[in-house]
Amino acid sequence: MLNPKTFEDVVHSPENLKKVVVVDEVQRVPALLDVIHDKISRSKRIFVLSGSSARKMKQKGVNLLAGRASVYFLYPFSMTELGTEFLINKSLERGLLPDSYLASSELESNEFLKANVLTYIEKEIQQEQWVRKIQPFRKFLQIAAQMNSKIINKSNIAKQVGVESSTIESYYEILEDTLLGFRLPGYETSIRKQVRLAEKFYFIDTGIVRALDKTLSVPMVEHTSYHGGLFETFIAMEFKKFIEYHRLDWSMSYLGTKEGAEIDLVISRPKNSPLLVEIKSANKILETDLKSLKNLGEVLDQAQGKVSPKVLISQDPLKRQQSGIDCIHYSKMRDWLGKL
Repeated sequence: MLNPKTFEDVVHSPENLKKVVVVDEVQRVPALLDVIHDKISRSKRIFVLSGSSARKMKQKGVNLLAGRASVYFLYPFSMTELGTEFLINKSLERGLLPDSYLASSELESNEFLKANVLTYIEKEIQQEQWVRKIQPFRKFLQIAAQMNSKIINKSNIAKQVGVESSTIESYYEILEDTLLGFRLPGYETSIRKQVRLAEKFYFIDTGIVRALDKTLSVPMVEHTSYHGGLFETFIAMEFKKFIEYHRLDWSMSYLGTKEGAEIDLVISRPKNSPLLVEIKSANKILETDLKSLKNLGEVLDQAQGKVSPKVLISQDPLKRQQSGIDCIHYSKMRDWLGKL
């Protein structure tokens, strides 16, 4: 493993003085950041640093290059990147990690995803000793995959895993720090007495969900809650990729009431009303599918004194506006966002 002195000698050697320096998995040797900081400050050198985990970078004393580095997140493929190569069912079954989606067969894809999960547990978790006992964490991963896109109940998960609720919180922090997923908070509004503020959690890829849940060999059946959860994850990630890649100062949450009504995504935008997004995997949208978005949307509009754009995203090819809601096919998401 490269040590800081050797790294500095390589970077400062005459043949490398004008080169851009690329460091992969920089989190494995955080001490390199002191050298990088010095070179940026003294000679304006350009460095490209990549990593798959932020956890070691949070340790006390690690130089985080404050004010000297721009941070970018790279995600699995988006449907825009794949263009005509994109297939919705294939993306839900395999996920959009390049090696999985582009694999020559389903078997090859499944083997990659299984190996990916195994490598994550062994190298990222066991090797770094981030949990005291690995077996409860393994059990947690499967339950977390089953709870993907659903409201987190740490007490219930703790009982199933056999640990304290505080341990479940630390497990979710590990998932976030290793860039495997993100939390979706409840939207706080002036109608907060009526809403639930418990968090949801989304993994960044449906293939990872299926690998952790050990359902890669189980056929995916449309019009089931399982299929709907994967479709919701796919759409939520498409929005997240759009926000990150366009460097937008937007934030995502969800709006749900204690009675069970819910808007899947509330996308807050500075100086603009939020976008309200409902996600349905159905091939045909019915009036009942609009109920929560229509009713909760009206309450939210009245509370904030302005009208929010509302969209229902599904697999229904018929584009229309109904009850003030734009109903669009998932492939038209970017077009809809571009017209706002």
